[in-house]
Amino acid sequence: MSEQRKDQHIQYALEQKWGYNSFDDIELIHRSLPLYDLAEIDMSTHFAGRDWEFPFYINAMTGGSEKAGTINQKLAQLAEACGLLFVTGSYSAALKNPQDVSYDVREGHPNLLLATNIGLDKPYQAAQRAIKAMNPLFLQVHVNVMQELLMPEGERSFAHWTNHLKDYVAQSPIPLILKEVGFGMDVKSMELAHELGIRTVDLSGRGGTSFAAIENRRGGNRNYLNDWGQTTVQALLNAQALMDKLEILASGGVRHPLDMVKALVLGAKGVGLSRTILELVETKPLEEVMTIVEGWKEDIRLIMCALGCKSIAELHQVPYLLYGRLAQARLENNH
Repeated sequence: MSEQRKDQHIQYALEQKWGYNSFDDIELIHRSLPLYDLAEIDMSTHFAGRDWEFPFYINAMTGGSEKAGTINQKLAQLAEACGLLFVTGSYSAALKNPQDVSYDVREGHPNLLLATNIGLDKPYQAAQRAIKAMNPLFLQVHVNVMQELLMPEGERSFAHWTNHLKDYVAQSPIPLILKEVGFGMDVKSMELAHELGIRTVDLSGRGGTSFAAIENRRGGNRNYLNDWGQTTVQALLNAQALMDKLEILASGGVRHPLDMVKALVLGAKGVGLSRTILELVETKPLEEVMTIVEGWKEDIRLIMCALGCKSIAELHQVPYLLYGRLAQARLENNH
């Protein structure tokens, strides 16, 4: 059943149509007098205890089935060739099935920047197994309450999650990232995570793959909850007061370099892509995908130059305009 569920997740994610995207409601202010040469632009960033050459990465997607394993091999090839971080999908499936090889992506990829993912419903002992098996640069711990509630076979006990997080923080030998799965992490949860010792979060907002919609297709039958949660940009705006305390990563509905730069302007230290990458590797030859991703690097540099920014830190000072739903939300919050 687990393999079937994982394959359904892939199928339904690819079949989802792009809907409202909050990145379209933010406009960056162009800089008419440029300050730097294009060659001076530095795209490097820092989070989870190390420097990264590029501010975007391949975020957690899949694992736990033969199809997922094929996709992970493509993603590993892409990541190594382009010097990108690759986070595998939740290691939970491999914990249930020791024969699962869908996460075995290191062989043949000696320079792969690899991290992995596990659900917070799992105790730290399970995370230890994932860390030993994967030897990741960091462990992404995901929280997916609404997905679990809508999943016919999902979790129904959540009170222990906070204690699990305490154990993770106390015992993990590698950096931790607390990750939402597309519902937008709220300020209270980020503040509690910080109190418990978490220093990096991926607030992963609505706008990309909706796991509520996926689980409703699988039998959840509550379609009115398909758009549950906050959008990625709204979650970033909500988190502004926490930027000095937490390293914020952004994901959810990121389609291209302009979306990436907008997230960085709003304070993100890095930007994760899932659905956009999945669609590319499933519909185009890998060599073509590599060319596209290399082009993204140059496009980020180009946009930074047009904004008069030499570094990711300078991007945080770029002024911007909000339109539509975001502008309305900002207006209401100011009253």
